[in-house]
Amino acid sequence: MERAEKSSEGKSLFEKVWTLALHRGFVIPTAEIYGGIAGIYDFGPLGTLLVKRLIDLWRRFFIIEETNFPVYEVSGATILPYEVLVASGHVDSFVDPLVACLKCKAKMRADHLVEEKLGVRVEGATVDELNRMIRENGLRCPNCGGELSEVTLFNLMFKTEIGPLGGKAAFLRPETAQVIFIDFKKAFQAMRGKLPFGLAQVGKAYRNEISPRQGLIRLREFTQMEIEVFINPKEVNNHPGIEGVADSKFRILTREGQLKGEEAVEVTVKESVEKGVVPNAYMAYYLSKETEFFERIGIPRDKFYFRHMMPEETPFYSGGNFDLEVELSIGVKEVVGNAYRTDHDLRSHMRHSGEDLSVDVDGEKVVPEVVEPSFGVERIVYCILEYCYREDDGRGWSWFQFPPEIAPVTALILPLMKKEPLVSKAKEMFRAARKSGVFVEYDDRGSIGKRYARADEIGVPVCVTIDYQTIDDGTVTLRNRDTRNQVRVKAELVPRILLDLSEGRLSLNALEALKG
Repeated sequence: MERAEKSSEGKSLFEKVWTLALHRGFVIPTAEIYGGIAGIYDFGPLGTLLVKRLIDLWRRFFIIEETNFPVYEVSGATILPYEVLVASGHVDSFVDPLVACLKCKAKMRADHLVEEKLGVRVEGATVDELNRMIRENGLRCPNCGGELSEVTLFNLMFKTEIGPLGGKAAFLRPETAQVIFIDFKKAFQAMRGKLPFGLAQVGKAYRNEISPRQGLIRLREFTQMEIEVFINPKEVNNHPGIEGVADSKFRILTREGQLKGEEAVEVTVKESVEKGVVPNAYMAYYLSKETEFFERIGIPRDKFYFRHMMPEETPFYSGGNFDLEVELSIGVKEVVGNAYRTDHDLRSHMRHSGEDLSVDVDGEKVVPEVVEPSFGVERIVYCILEYCYREDDGRGWSWFQFPPEIAPVTALILPLMKKEPLVSKAKEMFRAARKSGVFVEYDDRGSIGKRYARADEIGVPVCVTIDYQTIDDGTVTLRNRDTRNQVRVKAELVPRILLDLSEGRLSLNALEALKG
């Protein structure tokens, strides 16, 4: 089923998706009753469930089911001492170009202004280059038309102090990665590790964005799901599980393709390594796995690709960065950053702290190299909302077609009417499904048609209806959200069916084959 690019009301897809997300409480502006804070949002009940399901699937897919080498989770502090961010380079270089209006005093990202007004990509451009483009093209303030200041650099970190007045300087962490690097040696020893060895983390990061915008796309407080894989430098092309994905394909936009204005091309994992399209086997492995993961959460394969970042965009220490970019109605957006960080971070922390972060490999001291896939939760959630949004297809309402593995609510349990013994039977079913580990809801308010509509609107895959036939023969009706077809099954089978559906062992398409 195709998503709608424009609604019948003439609103953009973003406006429709965002309106529905706000209306149904997926997202709530933080401190809205006090005017809100730009770039900071709360997740309401349904949004929180969606985020939890997304993180649970990510954890299962990239950590629990990863059997080629161990990956363990850590949970680090969100306040980091000044020295940590000096060592990581954030104090000196974690900056964005800022330009201000001399008339209305509005502040904005200079690179974003140039990209929007001139339609060119300028990521990595210097301050001098941005100043030149603004002057030569006569760019002015988009809000009031006023003259713009010279471009300056603005550090994005939130600064704080530890302790009372005059305390120790610190920052809210701008990324989750540094916690993993500084904890690496302790975690490696505690888990009796050997290379390759992965540490993962799900947690908050903070960036004082100059001009947050587009809902969940550019935020000041956001969540990352990140893995740092520590590898023996001699073994970067000997990934233990590479043969299992050798023929898997992913789409990539090479540097050469970008210079020529070409589209992304599809390659296999094997040929991407053999032809040097990616820097090593670990990078190829994760690009393949991410492709599978994004298809599972409802993003079509032909709508995302991995862009090899150009030299001017890539950190000097990197062996290659590949952004997973998704084509959205509001433009192409990066939602995953894949970086070959080499041994830069560990060596930098070794220099600044004086601690030895090397590990023993067959009697030799080795400073591991690192491959990092880093996922932005809120951006992915918006991608899910947009690609799972469906306009009115004859139902009389718009709705979300969430994959059952990440749907906030797996099923709605409904008595046909608010009468006994239908209500008692429906509540019994509700309790049984909850006890089986599936998040379901109970609803007996309004007509059955209106309840189906409410379920569709929030993306519930299945409605389970208890009617008078249930009393006679012990069967219930399962309604498929996507097809709206119904099938009767034995009531005692429902909790297991819903559990299999929620954990990906049963597809919604196969639901109607369960008759009996």
